[in-house]
Amino acid sequence: MLAIVDTHQHLWDLAKLELPWLERVGGLKRSFLINDYLNAVKDQNVTKSVYMEVDVASFQKDLEVELITEICRDPANPMSGAVISGFPEAEDFKDRISQHKNNSFVKGLRRVLHVPECKRGLCLEDNFIEGVRHLGELGWVFDICIRPSELEDAVTLAKRCPQTTLILDHCGNADPKLLNSASETSLSDNPMWHDRDAWSQAILKIADQANTICKISGIVARVPKNWTSQDLAPTINFCLNAFGPDRVIFGGDWPVCTQLSSFDQWAGALRDIIRMRSEGEQKKLLSENAIRIYKL
Repeated sequence: MLAIVDTHQHLWDLAKLELPWLERVGGLKRSFLINDYLNAVKDQNVTKSVYMEVDVASFQKDLEVELITEICRDPANPMSGAVISGFPEAEDFKDRISQHKNNSFVKGLRRVLHVPECKRGLCLEDNFIEGVRHLGELGWVFDICIRPSELEDAVTLAKRCPQTTLILDHCGNADPKLLNSASETSLSDNPMWHDRDAWSQAILKIADQANTICKISGIVARVPKNWTSQDLAPTINFCLNAFGPDRVIFGGDWPVCTQLSSFDQWAGALRDIIRMRSEGEQKKLLSENAIRIYKL
């Protein structure tokens, strides 16, 4: 079984951290610790992982880095790096993150852009762009997690920050049902609604930017009941073909994925979808690209 480097691994200990967004999500309002993760991935040959920030209460962001760094230092688990949280648009952004610039485990930063309190177009404001440029100066990546209807903003951000690597989380938050049916638009009225053709065209435009990476992750969050790998294949193959074998990485999105899928089911489905591609391409997607891009 080919090794996996999981670039999107969440953890949270509710005895230490507050995650306000859990009030809006059913089934996840409990602690998910490193041993839980190790048990979830034990049959998938996960050799390294990258912690992904979990949008903790704003006053606890430094504490989150502290707790995660401690886990990364423990050789008993595969966690090899972390993407921390921050606000690139903030006036004191550079000062706030400077305390972590010498932390060898910190590989990048994410600012979740699809939450209700985040206004549309935020990532195109001058302060935000300057903050993302600064990440490139530090050698960090920027994980961009954005509403699929705003993917054109990601194109513009990539163009304006050419020295920063932008990693597009969750296939641009695609709804896999759209690319696997005759339906032209998502039937949901939630903020993640999007048009199939607009998503496809935006993905191609993002892929045209040399400083962008597509993270094959997260799409099991909106699969139909009793889904199979074929429900995911059109979305995954579109992204793989758009970005090419050197600019795609795998993300488990555990434990968020557990609302509709186990880690085994998700990783197994992906392995099934890519089995006809060359072993070299499979290795790049599952592990090799991640080691290079996140500097593990």
